[in-house]
Amino acid sequence: MLSSLTKLVASSGPAIHTSADPLFKIGSYTITNSILYGWICAIIMIVVLITVAIKVTLKPKGGLIQYVEAGVDFMTNTIEGSFDDRSRGKKYVPYFTTLFFFILINNWLGLMPGVGESIVYHGQPLLRPFTGDINATFGAGIVTMIYVYYSSVHEVGFKEYFSHFFVGNPLNPLYLFIGTLEALLDLTRVISLSIRLFLNITIGEIVIAVFSYLGGVVAPITAAPFYAIELFVGALQAYIFVVLSVNYLAISVNHATEHENLTDDIVPETMLLETDKA
Repeated sequence: MLSSLTKLVASSGPAIHTSADPLFKIGSYTITNSILYGWICAIIMIVVLITVAIKVTLKPKGGLIQYVEAGVDFMTNTIEGSFDDRSRGKKYVPYFTTLFFFILINNWLGLMPGVGESIVYHGQPLLRPFTGDINATFGAGIVTMIYVYYSSVHEVGFKEYFSHFFVGNPLNPLYLFIGTLEALLDLTRVISLSIRLFLNITIGEIVIAVFSYLGGVVAPITAAPFYAIELFVGALQAYIFVVLSVNYLAISVNHATEHENLTDDIVPETMLLETDKA
């Protein structure tokens, strides 16, 4: 009796997917429901941002435009403020601001009705949140960290970039070990960025599915508080992903800037001593 009841509850429970499902192929490339929805979200983001850019004027406007402007201003100040030299940070505003809106829109649109089990294609959910797919978040982490590494080396040079891992002379075995360990740990940032985003979005999706199932006919009421929480979590995770990525870049750039300033301060003092001796 207990076994039959357990099977009944399990079979009638909420359907929860933690991985993307294949829908169709384009050549040899498999298109999953998360990729499809990621494309849809990207198109929506492009249309919205271009529309806002066209309608932006010197005089502030209401509606959607003011919220997008506020978001752009907030991210611009955050990105530039991470660098000791704000002019250097200004160069990276376009990429990181775009990344913020892309993750934010994907997180929020993943909560829309119809995403998940509502629409089925060949027995699989047609749409799945892009950021609820570990492959998608891992890809975003790889692309972002490649951009960070490239920009760091481009800004300060190969030698200066790797020198910021070492607190002292790398010829010292202890400093060499610590610096090497720091460099290796730096490579794990891709994993931390991707898993943090994936888990927060996926867990929120599971919680909403469970409480929608428990609510039955009043599912909108039981799930509403968690939708509100996920709206906040979606914005927070987009912000955290971008801020951490910016700080990874700013750390190496600021370290090189401090070294340049220190050199500039030492040179005049040395010249002054030589002048006094003369």
